[in-house]
Amino acid sequence: MIKITDLEKYYRTEEVQTVALNKLSFEVKTGEFVAVMGPSGCGKSTLLNILGLLDDPDGGSFLFNGVEVADYNERKRANLRKHNIGFVFQSFNLIDELTVFENVELPLIYTGVKPGDRKIRVEEVLEKMQIMHRRNHFPQQLSGGQQQRVAVARAVVNHPKLILADEPTGNLDSSNGNEVMDLLTDLNDQGTTIIMVTHSEHDAKYSHRIIRMLDGQKVTENVL
Repeated sequence: MIKITDLEKYYRTEEVQTVALNKLSFEVKTGEFVAVMGPSGCGKSTLLNILGLLDDPDGGSFLFNGVEVADYNERKRANLRKHNIGFVFQSFNLIDELTVFENVELPLIYTGVKPGDRKIRVEEVLEKMQIMHRRNHFPQQLSGGQQQRVAVARAVVNHPKLILADEPTGNLDSSNGNEVMDLLTDLNDQGTTIIMVTHSEHDAKYSHRIIRMLDGQKVTENVL
């Protein structure tokens, strides 16, 4: 599904240039669950932004399902992103003014799904995430674990081929964190490819493979 080769990303100011990704190369096959680990500042978040087509690299190749996307403009990136990629963030990123149902429905509105079909798909995913009973509540009325369930529901309602998870349990206690990891594992078992950035060795063990980064490069890779 994903093949990056000699990927480079720099951040420049007037005085200094920082290397975020330094000729990074690896592949992720369809249906894999891959964890990316490393110390803060090693390039993990930069990598996730590029894989999610939220940012573009300064050099190298990025193949998504065999198509070179490194040079896509924003319009082409946005179109590919909204039909293929779901995001799960540490901070949930739910909209406080919208109900659970409306938060999950939002990606379907962006992709032009008809109202009747939206209702069916949102209710289906809320049932799967065991959060249907909270459909009319607002995010601030939910526990952290429930909010992350809603965030996962929103990420998968468009049936994405790839889920990018950035520290998905970072704001949760161990019990709620394990529930979220079990949800991601279930989605992976159903065929969804998952790439997860994490500092947690515990969470990384849910994956098939751990890629460890340092200074913008891959230093080790372990199959579990």
